[in-house]
Amino acid sequence: MASDKRVKVTLACSDCKQRNYNTIKNKKNDPDRLEMSKYCRFCKKHTSHKETR
Repeated sequence: MASDKRVKVTLACSDCKQRNYNTIKNKKNDPDRLEMSKYCRFCKKHTSHKETR
């Protein structure tokens, strides 16, 4: 039951739309889409990465 609350999500760069990172989030605590500042190796800079479906 505990594993149902935590799901895998993929983060995509908001600039180049490449899917760079995979992470796990808790759906109960974070029902909205996740957004983080991460390094994009394609853009070669830190950009905003958003959760994809």
